[in-house]
Amino acid sequence: MTYTNKYKYTDREKSWLAFNARVLQEAADESVPLLDRLRFLGIFSNNLDEFFRVRFAAIRRLSLSGVSGEKILGGISSQQLVKDITDIVINQQAESLKILTIIEAKLKNENILMINEKELSVDHQNFIHDYFIQTVSPALVTIILNDLAEFPTLKDTSGYLAVKLVMKTEEKAKLLGLVKPKKEIRYAVIEIPKTLNRFVVLPSKDEKQYIIFLDDVIRFNLSSIFNIFDYESISAHMIKITRDAQLDIDSDLSKSMLEKIATSVKERRIGEPVRFVYDQEIEKDTLKYFLTNMGIESTDGIIPGGRYHNRRDYMNFPNLGRYDLLYQQKTPLPVPGLSLDGSILNKIAKQDYLNCAPYQSFSYLIKFLREAALDPKVTTIKITLYRLAKNSQIVSSLINAAKNGKKVVVQIELQARFDEASNISYAEQMQTEGIQLIFGIKGLKVHSKICVIDRIENGKLKRYGFISTGNFNESTAKVYTDVTLFTSHQQILKDVNKVFEFFDINYRLQRYKHLIVSPHYSRSRFYKLIDREIHNANASRPAFIKLKMNSLSDYAMIDKLYDASNAGVKIQLQVRGICSLIPGVKGMSENIEAISIVDNFLEHSRIFIFGNDNNPEVFISSADFLTRNLDGRVEVSCPIYDETIKKQLVDNFECGWKGNVKARYHSEKLDNKYRIRKQNEPVFRAQQETYNYYKNTIEETIENKL
Repeated sequence: MTYTNKYKYTDREKSWLAFNARVLQEAADESVPLLDRLRFLGIFSNNLDEFFRVRFAAIRRLSLSGVSGEKILGGISSQQLVKDITDIVINQQAESLKILTIIEAKLKNENILMINEKELSVDHQNFIHDYFIQTVSPALVTIILNDLAEFPTLKDTSGYLAVKLVMKTEEKAKLLGLVKPKKEIRYAVIEIPKTLNRFVVLPSKDEKQYIIFLDDVIRFNLSSIFNIFDYESISAHMIKITRDAQLDIDSDLSKSMLEKIATSVKERRIGEPVRFVYDQEIEKDTLKYFLTNMGIESTDGIIPGGRYHNRRDYMNFPNLGRYDLLYQQKTPLPVPGLSLDGSILNKIAKQDYLNCAPYQSFSYLIKFLREAALDPKVTTIKITLYRLAKNSQIVSSLINAAKNGKKVVVQIELQARFDEASNISYAEQMQTEGIQLIFGIKGLKVHSKICVIDRIENGKLKRYGFISTGNFNESTAKVYTDVTLFTSHQQILKDVNKVFEFFDINYRLQRYKHLIVSPHYSRSRFYKLIDREIHNANASRPAFIKLKMNSLSDYAMIDKLYDASNAGVKIQLQVRGICSLIPGVKGMSENIEAISIVDNFLEHSRIFIFGNDNNPEVFISSADFLTRNLDGRVEVSCPIYDETIKKQLVDNFECGWKGNVKARYHSEKLDNKYRIRKQNEPVFRAQQETYNYYKNTIEETIENKL
């Protein structure tokens, strides 16, 4: 059946903003610990920054080109969408400020006070003055603007204080008996240093803890910064700019991919402005001066805000030793039967294992690579890298392997958005150590999460490896839920090796017996899996589909799910972020339910379950059901053959599906209504119960041994 765009899909941008509203709901939720509520405000702000740099920037480019774009935007014009987004964001920003005010009041009740430069005691004033002289002043970049031939380029990762100085020319004129002249105004910008903590902890007093923004430390010391100017008044208001983050890759064949990406990342800092946020208390003439000189027009996102921007910094708000105001950290669990002490390869040789981070320890993955680096029988290690931790143990392990004479092949994605500079640095480091680098395929990002090693056993080649839904990043593994399959299944790993062959010789189309690989096979294979459920439903056999993913916005895939619903296939969707599918519409999607879970951890795993006449086929995947993942990236979905692991993944899905605390319904209204507990139904917090589930598997394993 063919569905028209209008009324069949939720706009993906608005759906994304609804996801970010769910993050804001966590900041507003009184059951969330206070300092974690601040963290959610930071996540909300950080998400919004990236949204404007990427998605809004793309729509804005479309709008300015005069193209309506209704076909690709799901029935809305680019011009109208720009306006709608701006209106939604203004409302969300206002809501976030209200929430922040409430949180600050509650922190005050806990004897944690956020104060500004006008509320400092004498002791705090002395502390702030010394702190400014010793620490802040040397890090400041201050620019006087009036006499510059060209307005400086402001970075979109920084916050600035827009400073207005009213000079004393009027008083001098009165003394000389002259006619009242026009006041001389000077403008300046001060970049708020990112090298310093945004929140300055002041000395405690009377059992109270005090925190002041770095911005206000600077405001308090404006007279020291501008002491060479004879002014009668001075004011400083925060401004923030967001720029188009699109990378324009040079086509010069004489340059390496490293050089091209590095150059493009540098040029990103002068991208077109797409959003300008300002303190709504700023003087009108100051605002006009900056908008005019920065070339910001009414077609750009001009958004009034509060006194402080870059609220993403709340993600790093100091804990002040108040662990009672934070979520209790749970110790990552071991994987039953898989020890970090003995040989992990010997264990995997006998059976597959599933690791579910952050509920279970990510250290198994590091252990796998460390062991492979030292094992004399291991000859080759191949791995894909997308986003890496700041001090990556993964990279350290690979370098260690290279130093031990292993052939190490790394496919590193240089265009992992906002991680380009980090990945370039790691690429150069690995290249220096003799690691063979593959920089992907023109026109395709490599988003798959795979690793395979070659080991010689009794004169024969045997492979070991792992396939994951998440990045090989020990930092994000603490907060992102992902599953990783450790396996020695030779046919699956032969397919994994073929993916690396495709990286190397990408004009040759590989055939895979087990893996589902984008961009060539994912769409068609998932269509067939859905068609089988439709066939079973038409034959009055059990038919169901359960999908857990980050985002769902591919219209053709949504149409396929609508077809399945109309055939009677029961479909359950756990979609954390964008969901352009509209569930529960009679005659279109009445057999589809869709929820989103936003809680302490970020739901990131992709688990696909197809009923298969009550003999479920289960897959883990790096891919969401987005057009780019299905048709424009290298993605890997892996079938699960081990019955124990298959059950674990089905149970993992069910833990999420039973959630009645942090689960919200996806709907056409984008109203983020919570799933309501039925009468007498026990509280079921999905992430807590998932942790309990894996904890119970350990206890069951111990009991079985006894």
